[in-house]
Amino acid sequence: TWCCGRAGAIMFAVEGGKVACCGRNEERGRTVEQEIKAAGGEALFIRADVREESDIRNLVDRTVKTYGALNVAFNNAGISIERPLHEYTAQEWDDVINTDLRGVFLCMKYQIPPMLAAGGGAIVVTSSSNAIATSAKRGAYSAAKRGLVGLVQSAALEYASQGVRINTLIPGTTDTPMIRRLAGMEAIPDAAWHAAMGQWAKSNVPGMQRLATAEGVAAFAGTLASDDHPFITGAQLVIDGGKTAKAG
Repeated sequence: TWCCGRAGAIMFAVEGGKVACCGRNEERGRTVEQEIKAAGGEALFIRADVREESDIRNLVDRTVKTYGALNVAFNNAGISIERPLHEYTAQEWDDVINTDLRGVFLCMKYQIPPMLAAGGGAIVVTSSSNAIATSAKRGAYSAAKRGLVGLVQSAALEYASQGVRINTLIPGTTDTPMIRRLAGMEAIPDAAWHAAMGQWAKSNVPGMQRLATAEGVAAFAGTLASDDHPFITGAQLVIDGGKTAKAG
């Protein structure tokens, strides 16, 4: 298994996967690696920036060399910059697109060949409910996340007959460090953060009126990547607590 994100790495390890996880922050990545190993799992952190093709090539090569194969990939890296469209710099726009969309293309480009060589595999890509229904100041993020849906649909058709399943997750607002940064609340105590987001969700998340957890989304990714659902490919599976069910 290869994945980005702490919750996903831990979840796949708990399920018995040999996990290679990646990220740009080496300190956080090594902490996740040690956490998995301390619990009796097998993990390898490899520093990689999904915007850099050489990093991704090295990541896949080291994963296959270490574990002998690549069977499951969870492509979950993403960032957002929120501002009115005309106020984006070209560099800001490119940074979001290159991380959220181009980065997934690069990952899949190098993940698919070893899966084909192994006779099949499963790839899960994290998109966003912003691919379906978005809001102001999210032009770059929404464009990238909707682009992922098309990327997955096309790739799923290309490789279905060769045993590689590729699907997209459509999560709603999830309690992650990215959301906390975008809200400008990194410095406040955890209790205050959770209280503030609980109030926000009551007005902004129709249906369950709460945020998703990273663990809940990761668990769904694990289910989707498992052999229990061999006929699901090219799908967009919504896990948003009812957010996009409500008409505007």
